Formats: sequence, C-alpha cells, structure tokens
Amino acid sequence: MADQMQWANALSTRPSLEAAVDEVVQRTASSLSARADLGLVFISSAFTSEYSRVLPLLADKLSVPVLIGCSGGGVIGTIGWGQTQELEAEPALSLTLAHLPGVNIKAFHVVAEELPDLDGPPNAWIDLIGVPPSPTPQFILLSASFSSGINDLLQGLDYAYPGSVTVGGQASSGVMGGKIALFYNDRLYQEGTVGVALSGNIVLETIVAQGCRPIGKPYQVTKGDRNIILELDEQVPLIVLRDLIAELSEEDRTLAQNSLFVGLAMDEFKVCLQQGDFLIRDILGVDPAGGAIAIGDYVRAGQRLQFHLRDAEASAEDLEFLLKMYQKQQAIEPAAVGALMFSCLGRGAGLYGQPNFDSQLFQRYLNDIPLGGFFCGGEIGPVGGSTFLHGYTSVFGICRAVESKSS
Repeated sequence: MADQMQWANALSTRPSLEAAVDEVVQRTASSLSARADLGLVFISSAFTSEYSRVLPLLADKLSVPVLIGCSGGGVIGTIGWGQTQELEAEPALSLTLAHLPGVNIKAFHVVAEELPDLDGPPNAWIDLIGVPPSPTPQFILLSASFSSGINDLLQGLDYAYPGSVTVGGQASSGVMGGKIALFYNDRLYQEGTVGVALSGNIVLETIVAQGCRPIGKPYQVTKGDRNIILELDEQVPLIVLRDLIAELSEEDRTLAQNSLFVGLAMDEFKVCLQQGDFLIRDILGVDPAGGAIAIGDYVRAGQRLQFHLRDAEASAEDLEFLLKMYQKQQAIEPAAVGALMFSCLGRGAGLYGQPNFDSQLFQRYLNDIPLGGFFCGGEIGPVGGSTFLHGYTSVFGICRAVESKSS
C-alpha cells in the first residue's frame, strides 16, 4: 500500500482548555491513518493565563516527534465537514497534524543575539539552523512580535538557502503589549523565533494576498532618515500627500482617513510598478511643521514608493485573483494535501464585515483541504523571489508531496 502524505486539522471552541485539547487531538488523530510526524498548534489569546498548560496537556494526549506553535489574537481551523472558521477574540484552539513520509523535519528556536552577520558566509546560517542547503528545505517560522530579529533571519535564510520557501507569522496577543507564547516541543518561549525546516519529498507553495490598491503615482525618496521620509521627489512629503488626496474621489478621500498606507517597491529595477509590486507598511505619523512622514520600515534615498488604500473590495479581489492563478497551475500531481493560513489582525471580520471570508474563499478554490492557522502581528511570505515580513496580508502555505510514495 502506498505511504502517502496526510494532513489533518481540527478547531475547538470549548472554553475549557482541557476539553479543547481533548477535542482537537481526538479529531485530528482519527483523521490520520498513520503516525503524525509534525504538529502545529495555535491558541487564542483568550487563553493567555493558561499558555503554560498547553504543552503538558498536549503531551498527555498526543505523541508527535516535532511540535511548534504560538498564540494568536484569533485562530483558524476546521470545525468538521470541511468547514473552516476564523475565530477572533474568543477561546479557540487549532491543531494540525501531518504524516510526512520521505521528509526530514528539523525544529529550531533562535533568538536575535544568535543571528550571524549578514555580511558573513552562508555557512554560519547553515550551522545555526542545522540543516544542509540540499535538498532545498521549506521553512515554517513563528516569531515573537518584538526584538526577535525576524527581518535579519528572513534575509539570512534567503541567503543561505537559495530557492527555499518560507511562510509563517508573528505571534500576537490581540491587545497592545499583551503576553504572547511560542511553543517548541516541550518548551514555552516569549522571545525569538521557533521554526521547522522540512527537507525531502515536500513542496510548499504560497499565496501572498496583500489586499491594498495603489493610488496616484510612484514617488522617489530623495531624502530619508531611518523610518522617516523627509523628501519625496525633492518635495515636502506631507504636501505631496495632501495634493494626492485632494485628487481622489470622495469615497477614496473618506477611506484615506483611516485606511491609508505606504507601499515600498520591492524591485529597484522594475520600470512599470503595479499592484502586488509593493511591501505595504503603516504610516506611523506626520510632522505638521516639517512635513515629514514616519512609516513602519526603514527608507533610503532612491527608494520608490506609492501610497495605497485598503478596503474589503480590494482585498477580496486580490485574493480571488491569486487563487484563480494558483488553481490554473494545478495540473501538477500529486495534489495539495493541506495548508496553513497566516492572516493579519487587521483583516477578518473587521475588514470584511463578515467572518471567515479569506478562509472560505480559499476553500472554494482548493477543494476543502485541511486548513489551520492564526491571526498574526505580521505575516511571513515570499514575493518576487525574496521573503518579507508583511502587514495587512493573508499568506497561505500549501503543502504537497514532490512525488507519490509507495512502500
């Protein structure tokens, strides 16, 4: 009998942590007809006071050699009959189990202080992770929100493991400054990054839906200091922005009051920039006197940017377009067996005015494969050959075998 890759997910809404653990373990284990090699657990911040009990409770019920996970302001999973739910700000626990024949699984936990110099040799990163660059590993990363060194880690992995795919998200608490949790086998952390490297008979394919649309035209940063834009096209940034907003439709002007963002161009050499060519970043504040604009990333002279608006319609259209593109490529065999979803806290019901939008749209195109995940403080996914930490994004990591395995 063929030993095929298997994937299962269960979501529990039980308010008791013991009952929730019992339910997700029972449902996922009964869905697998072979041993679980990897577990991923996501827990709602409604259980904040009980984070330390999660791993002992799971260990009592579940035997899995590698388990990672984290807390989220909301969690995503399957409630039965292939129906997904996105539960925000209420008790919920999502467990994914995977049987991965022919796959080498290496878990790790790293903190910012351990990260090698980005100017050094790639071997330093390979030694840190403990995984050879061939066969090309696929990474799932879950990081702490603050001081985790996640941007340097993403650059380092891209550098040391060319061709690898990395997905994941930043653990979140649902409230500013709240407690987060990272789970790594039998240990609980509040800092750094936990992850798994998956090498061998496995492919991770990605969909990165940013859900913002550009307005106006691209500008060039002609003067900047860290995360502060001091000049755009040699003009005062705030005046540039005011002129742009004045030209918008009344509907877009209203939207710009609380859904205005900056998109930083990812490719310095691309001449015609379009939707999807940008990294979306927050506008943190403006200096009314000097006209400078502070954003949620570093800027440098010569960099191109474009202002963006985010609304439900743009987000829905962006995700559906990407899902249709992915579906067209699915003549590939074997088919996808499971997926992970890392969605921004700024999406969900707050954006769409209805629950479960992104996950149910995904299921419509991906034939009800098991889906688990959480609402993040930042989403990790590749765009244009490099891996970035995104905002206001839904990142999907879709898993399949490279080839069918037979015993």
